[in-house]
Amino acid sequence: MEQVLNGILERIEKIHETTIPLLIAIDGRCGSGKTTLGEALAKRLHASLIHMDDFYLRMEQRTEARFQEPGGNVDYERFFTDVIQPLQRNKDFSYRPFDCRIWDLGTPVTVKATPITVIEGSYACHPSLFKYYDLRIFLTVDKEEQMRRILKRNGPEKAEMFRNRWIPLEEHYFSSFEPEDRCQLVFDTTHTKQI
Repeated sequence: MEQVLNGILERIEKIHETTIPLLIAIDGRCGSGKTTLGEALAKRLHASLIHMDDFYLRMEQRTEARFQEPGGNVDYERFFTDVIQPLQRNKDFSYRPFDCRIWDLGTPVTVKATPITVIEGSYACHPSLFKYYDLRIFLTVDKEEQMRRILKRNGPEKAEMFRNRWIPLEEHYFSSFEPEDRCQLVFDTTHTKQI
């Protein structure tokens, strides 16, 4: 995977020559390594890292109608106002991440303005956000390996919730908006052990 990471870094370097600040999105299937790749890139590039998981819907937003929307289980409207707009001004900012322990927004976190920002997580390339990124990366993984990783990471009870709820919502988003076909870089991490 080091070779893949180096290829991505090379691509970023070329784009970064003419684009400051640079905004990178990593979208893809759960269990494909988005967070791991995001952390590796942020470390190597001294970049800020923002997680789409911080923008899940609060309880009062979780309506059946909203869940019918492809990608509707993420508050992309709040992501735009709390993250994209401040990033465009290239200044430090803060936002309140979703806290799944209380099912509400948690304590504010501050994001430092850096020349490069990495945004990782499913739904990062939602059509309402897509045009704001300078580089879009999509990670995929086959279903068997995906479930093996989720089971290892989250345990059996939560793995069933992924299988029955979160993965179908993701797949609805992928089939509706085709981010895999629209991203500049696509990697299948099925046989990747680590980044």
